[in-house]
Amino acid sequence: MIKMERGWRFAVVLMALTGAVQGQWMPRQAPTNSRFRSVSTVSASVAWAGGNHGTYARTLDGGTTWRAGVVPGAAELDFRDIHALDAKTAWLLSIGDGKKSRIYRTTDGGQSWSPQFTNTNPQAFFDCMTFWDARHGMAFSDPVDGRLLVIATADGGAHWQPLNPMSLPLALPGEAAFAASGSSIAVAGKSHVWIGTGGGAARVFRSKDRGRSWEVAATPIACGNASSGIFSVAFKDEQNGVVAGGDYRKEKETGDNFARTTDGGRTWKLGRRLPGFRSAIAYVSIGRSYALVAVGPAGSDDSLDNGESWIGMGPNGYHAFSAAVRSAIGWAAGENGLLARLDARTLRLPR
Repeated sequence: MIKMERGWRFAVVLMALTGAVQGQWMPRQAPTNSRFRSVSTVSASVAWAGGNHGTYARTLDGGTTWRAGVVPGAAELDFRDIHALDAKTAWLLSIGDGKKSRIYRTTDGGQSWSPQFTNTNPQAFFDCMTFWDARHGMAFSDPVDGRLLVIATADGGAHWQPLNPMSLPLALPGEAAFAASGSSIAVAGKSHVWIGTGGGAARVFRSKDRGRSWEVAATPIACGNASSGIFSVAFKDEQNGVVAGGDYRKEKETGDNFARTTDGGRTWKLGRRLPGFRSAIAYVSIGRSYALVAVGPAGSDDSLDNGESWIGMGPNGYHAFSAAVRSAIGWAAGENGLLARLDARTLRLPR
């Protein structure tokens, strides 16, 4: 393990491939042994990742070099979500009961981090966050008093305000969300947002007005126990989206783990099953079309036909995946500092 210092005094390592290119992935090793469960791809050059032990990492040169550090005072936290705006600005969300659920922000590329939100509700456990733009964002917790707890910001996270809980439909018994990849919440356009759940029910909560009002729809994703349901939500526009998941205790087992919508999340239909549990799914732009990429700890897959067919991308497991907006470049993140770059222009339809 490479020892890391806090603040801007990073460990810097020149990256080399950890072996031959696997499928379309180009694996890299960050200078840390931390587990990454969140990643945010800004552009072909810039990407960030968040992990346990208060760790984060950043590249400015397309992954040739990664720098890793620990947020001061956060060494005991597990950063399960990261959202980066550019090379200097990023937010990190840590999970856990009570005060372990926090949000930090940097505006100087990681030289300093400011705590923006610390949960004070002992019943809350925050799972994910997302942003429409530099000012408007949203984060949510598992149900408190029978409803999801949602907070929002309109000033870049300087202030977070809880939404009216009565605007949210009641949660069903055992229903909660998974903080597995930083992707159980998704946004599109200027005001649309979706949240996926699991456990006692696999549903998608949706709002068209940044959380002022909500509706919820059932999905055909398998659920019914604390380890199964929707783990990831992705939308390419306000109408077309997908969800993926499964049972994280049965990583290699397939099932009803992928579904699609073409009406903004009002209704969901099963697509072709993924070959195992997948904790993250995302659209990747390829010119005027899109690929779907799904990753999980037991493998990864891509589709160029909106999930009608899936092609395996190798046995390497990853927890999270993110693609840059209007770019074919994406990054996956996994165990022991593992990161992997994808250029979706290398993907091909099955023969």
